[in-house]
Amino acid sequence: MTTLRRTPLAAVYESLGASFTDFAGWDMPVRYSSDLAEHHAVRKNAGIFDLSHMGEIRVSGPDAGAALDYALAGKLSAVAEGRAKYSLMLTEAGGVVDDLVTYHLPDGDYLVVANAANTETDLTEFSKRCASFDVTVSDESAQTALVAVQGPKAVEIVLAALAKADTTLDSDEVRDVKYYRCLTGQLDGSPTLVARTGYTGEDGYELYVPAEAAEHLWNLLMEAGGDDLTPCGLACRDTLRLEAGMPLYGHELGTDIHPSQVGLGRVVNFKKEGDFVGRSALENRETTDDRVLVGLAGEGRRAARAGYAVMNEGNEVGSITSGILSPTLGHPIAMAFVDPGVAAVGTSLSVDVRGKALDVTVVELPFYKRS
Repeated sequence: MTTLRRTPLAAVYESLGASFTDFAGWDMPVRYSSDLAEHHAVRKNAGIFDLSHMGEIRVSGPDAGAALDYALAGKLSAVAEGRAKYSLMLTEAGGVVDDLVTYHLPDGDYLVVANAANTETDLTEFSKRCASFDVTVSDESAQTALVAVQGPKAVEIVLAALAKADTTLDSDEVRDVKYYRCLTGQLDGSPTLVARTGYTGEDGYELYVPAEAAEHLWNLLMEAGGDDLTPCGLACRDTLRLEAGMPLYGHELGTDIHPSQVGLGRVVNFKKEGDFVGRSALENRETTDDRVLVGLAGEGRRAARAGYAVMNEGNEVGSITSGILSPTLGHPIAMAFVDPGVAAVGTSLSVDVRGKALDVTVVELPFYKRS
């Protein structure tokens, strides 16, 4: 029997009575109270998430930008220090190995954040792809903790936490830092990266600290947040990201899926100089008949689930990748890959839910945008 890995905050969420699940080999909190309560807390006030299972890979050295330009689909060398970029690692055939957020740190290094299930694969690929460049690729996952605070009250909670701490982080700068930008400093003696990023469709921060500082950071934030800050598990993180139309690796992304199918063609930078892994395959690819990702909205209370067939006049025209009864919107929503001929917004389709047809309509993504 394989022993599940545990994050530095495992004892904290055990003490909070969390229910656990095996997620990519990690023993993670799936919920603390109820999925609905946690979901609504993030939409209304703020939620706190332990995301320390994510991978952190540092790329440093004179050629770091050029190496990442070759390894990834985006032009990372053009990202200014203190900013972040969403990009894709592709296979030689143009499929998606992983979707990644890369921070160009104020010290010049790049920190690449990988999905937990793909960290080892990504590390191997980065080491191989960067071998001919003057760079060092380091796995910092084990010594790094990641805590996210997301929701309308996230900013005031993080600022309140900073006010209680001995920190070099400037509160005004943290308050005003723009989306997909980051700051670094010391927080009660620990080096800290504060990023204006997230995976919920809400405003908020992701904070990176050494593993040994994780409990202190969690407790500092919880004390600052009081009743407005709710511990949240992976279940509500999934419903939040689905409402926000964000793809999840293993559902909307995979090595057999190409960026243009998911609406991520813009992430692939064909204008940058030089080669990158997957470039040739995508430049020469005929995409006319590829199934494409769409949003589907239904009525009633029955939700389509991953793997369910999408039908049109008795013919299977696609497959559900993710589906839920939306807590925020109150009706079923799903993402699905469908034939391009039925992908237009407003198209009426159905989903085969255990032998019964559920009527759905193609709608624009995302399903939810914060006001």
